[in-house]
Amino acid sequence: MNKLRSLSFGWRIFLLAVVLRLIPVLVSINLPIGLDDMFQYDMLARSIASGQGFRWYAQEDLDLIQSYFDMDFVVGDYDPEGVISSFRAPGYPAFLALIYWVSGLKWRFFAARLVQAFLGATLAPLVYKLGERLFPGREKAGKLAAYFVAFYPMLMVYPLALATENLFIPLVFSGLLLLLKAVDNKSDPGFLLAGTVFGLATLTRSVIFAFAGLAILWIWWAAKQKRGAILFGIALLALVIPWTARNSLLYEKFTFVENSLGYNLHMGYHPEGTGTFQYGISLELFPYLDDGQRNDLGVEAGLEFIKQDPGRIPSLILNKLGFFFSLERRAMSYFYSNGFFGQIPQAALIGLFALFTLPFAVLSSLSAASLALMGWNKERLLFLLLLVGYLLPHVFLLAEPRFHIAIVPGLAMLADYAWGERKALWKRASEEKWRFATALVLIGLLWLNWGMELIRDADKLAILLGPEGYRAGFPY
Repeated sequence: MNKLRSLSFGWRIFLLAVVLRLIPVLVSINLPIGLDDMFQYDMLARSIASGQGFRWYAQEDLDLIQSYFDMDFVVGDYDPEGVISSFRAPGYPAFLALIYWVSGLKWRFFAARLVQAFLGATLAPLVYKLGERLFPGREKAGKLAAYFVAFYPMLMVYPLALATENLFIPLVFSGLLLLLKAVDNKSDPGFLLAGTVFGLATLTRSVIFAFAGLAILWIWWAAKQKRGAILFGIALLALVIPWTARNSLLYEKFTFVENSLGYNLHMGYHPEGTGTFQYGISLELFPYLDDGQRNDLGVEAGLEFIKQDPGRIPSLILNKLGFFFSLERRAMSYFYSNGFFGQIPQAALIGLFALFTLPFAVLSSLSAASLALMGWNKERLLFLLLLVGYLLPHVFLLAEPRFHIAIVPGLAMLADYAWGERKALWKRASEEKWRFATALVLIGLLWLNWGMELIRDADKLAILLGPEGYRAGFPY
């Protein structure tokens, strides 16, 4: 016990976060994967690990899919070893492939979850260090944020999923910390390392490339380190360009890290859609195994949807913003209603529902107060660019609640500041009424969004929380 106390806070919070994440992993050793996204990442990882390259839907996997979906797949010139793919970014499948290569395929899911538990636990000390840099001068800066992240329910169970967030979020926040250190030290190797990490993040989920571009501008103008901006950009592009070139050569036209734009446009602007993932609409492009053909059809359809009814765009953007900040209940609804955990007593089920929904509401509300009331400097401006640069692509393409998980560590830092400096912020609010009004508006909009969400889905929630909820069979 004395040895544990002698460790730094960063190590103690990391070990606590590891234990909290290992608990669901160890009690779910034989838990299968349950979503199409996970199946696709697993296919790609198995293909890489076996030396077949970046392929999916080999004959065995295609046969398995066809046993669940009664549809004719458009296979074209089909190779039984699998279709060469570019729909998914390569970073996370390569990460899984490395784990599979070490663990073997029999226990690959358990091995991946173990690694992800340790990787996810690094977020707690990361936000502690970032909190110290973004909000210096506070005795306990970053500590509450670290506890928020360590105990955040969705982050605790996320290692169970084969999902990009398990790799993407640690890359983004470690890259942010490295960038701030590089600026402080005016370090050429530091800028190269930060650019490399954001290059890896882009290869995991290309949506972060928008922020990476903003970061270069920030280094150049706000930090006034032109050489650092160039080095950061060189390291970033050194990783992004080769895979972009590979995809572009594959389809004989420019194709970025992942060619999912058509899918997102089709889903995001479909005349029967609401701006978020909808199971029925998702099946319209599903049969096309050729990523280039699927993307072309999706872009063509999406642009036609926009052209046919441009007046829908403002309302769809608002919808997407609302879905991005929705409560974290989708995964619970899907897995529980499809019998993954059997029947849970109603009181316990309601408690679990509150456990998985209230933390995001609390963090978001406190974060809104921080954004409205805190002072600004160049470091906090970079953090704001991260939030905005990550949010905007989702608002204009496709949004769903899971996407906000990536900014939860950032919200934890803002919530930490709002709570720790509540007296100072209250004083500022009383002196600068416009800041107080802005905070009230932001918080009010968040709670209005959640209230409308619960009213809209009241009938489904009644079924889910009822005695037969575990048999409801809701689609994801």
